[in-house]
Amino acid sequence: MIASVIREAGFKEAMLGLSLSYGQTWEPDDGMGWLKGYELMLKLSGRDKGHNKFLESIVVWLDMTAPRYFWSEFDTYRAGVTKQSHSTVHTIKRHSLTQHDFVARVKEEYLDYLNALIEDDAPIEKIKAALPEGFLQRRIVCTNYKALRTIYTQRRKHKLLEWRMFCKDLDEQLEYSSLLLGGDA
Repeated sequence: MIASVIREAGFKEAMLGLSLSYGQTWEPDDGMGWLKGYELMLKLSGRDKGHNKFLESIVVWLDMTAPRYFWSEFDTYRAGVTKQSHSTVHTIKRHSLTQHDFVARVKEEYLDYLNALIEDDAPIEKIKAALPEGFLQRRIVCTNYKALRTIYTQRRKHKLLEWRMFCKDLDEQLEYSSLLLGGDA
């Protein structure tokens, strides 16, 4: 499981939008306004029901490689999330599979079977149906802090290791990861 933040954008715009709700204008270069704005963002980010809607304005692009079993769970999160994937339909027949294509070691006999399907130009449906859940797929994910906050609060202590790894990556890489828990941080 690899999750890397490619880019974050919109923090200053989100703060400016939030300041309008208070009849003020907090400019990013204004030290006191910036501090006041960040403190309020931190306080409100932990409150749902519309109080933290400014989090939707902070966009994040992630480069993620994860096994199929993770992606099937990740697809639970649809609002505020778009994904572009390394398509197995278009790429699976381009090279022989190796142990590096899986999150855990696959029996050599099974790897040979999959490669025989590829070499014999088997129908794509047959190859995809035979892929183990541990097959790794890379995706570029575009989301926002609000969607990530939902994921983080629901999955940071999940029994599946990949979720804990993903949340740890968010903690370590997001510029304002403290907003994921808000006042609970």
